[in-house]
Amino acid sequence: MRSNATSSRSGCSAFRGGDDMNFSFTDEQDMFRNTVRELFADQCPPDAVRQSWDNDDGRVPGLWAALAEMGVLAVLAPEAAGGLGMNEVDLVRILEEAGYAGVPEPLVEHVAVAVPALAEAGHAALEAAIAGDSTITLNLSGEVIVGAAADAVVRRNGNMLQLVTEWQADEATSIDQSRRLGVLTDITAADLLDGADPDLAFDRAALGTAAQCIGVARRLLEATVEYVAERHQFGKPVGSYQAVKHHLANVKIALDFAAPLVYRAAWSVARNDDRVTRGRDVSMAKAQASEAVDLAARQALQCHGAIGYTFEYDLQLWLKRAWTLAAAHGDVRFHRDRVAAAIGV
Repeated sequence: MRSNATSSRSGCSAFRGGDDMNFSFTDEQDMFRNTVRELFADQCPPDAVRQSWDNDDGRVPGLWAALAEMGVLAVLAPEAAGGLGMNEVDLVRILEEAGYAGVPEPLVEHVAVAVPALAEAGHAALEAAIAGDSTITLNLSGEVIVGAAADAVVRRNGNMLQLVTEWQADEATSIDQSRRLGVLTDITAADLLDGADPDLAFDRAALGTAAQCIGVARRLLEATVEYVAERHQFGKPVGSYQAVKHHLANVKIALDFAAPLVYRAAWSVARNDDRVTRGRDVSMAKAQASEAVDLAARQALQCHGAIGYTFEYDLQLWLKRAWTLAAAHGDVRFHRDRVAAAIGV
């Protein structure tokens, strides 16, 4: 995204100086996004997502190492620490593509939140995190963690963040089998992440989840448009009926309203706006993205009909992801309340 705000984390940054924002992305950002898109298409097709359900760690073999080699895990790490020195504007495009591909890896948890928190705290675990030698998940509210097979957990403890390195967790059930959940039952070793802001960590988690919602909604819309063009009833494509057209047009409108809010929120987080403004922007983005992906899921299911319910059909991979992401790191009601508080009502 091209903008006129500055950032010390240049990399593929879109920031240029001043306070105006122009919603377009740089050539470098587009190239990085396209490269990651190709990687996901090659290494994380729907069959690989399905196979991850049967793997002990719930992962796609080789994908984490490929992401590390490409630099995706190091996007928010400073160059001085071996990272790319980019910012959240660069990252949200990558997370959109992860949502579109249905990637089961804990990218939001690890890349969007844990890596910058470790960098801000100057913790030695950063090196392994950006090299792909470890996987870190989150526990910012409640006790449920995503990626129960992770090597460490960034956990909120009051007004502090800590890196939990030894713990016990019981397996928890998820509607999305590619998101392995666990419930923390006992913590036996943890380091304080001094200098890392727990409120900023939450905003990064909500922002990253909103970006993934956009990608999932795009995938659902594209799959449904393709299906209604091919499916015939009464001698006509299902997509030729006005009611179906309007259903999918509403999804497109919701998606195109939500995406710019996600980019605006990324800009706000990247330039380190004040806490209230940043939280407002992130919550507007998450609320709208959650509504958009929920609408995309409902209309996809309605337009597909009975086949959309079947386990063998790929649509269910993105339906389940849509429902879990819409509620993750604050649902629509939570974020609307947060926006209302930010504007003084």
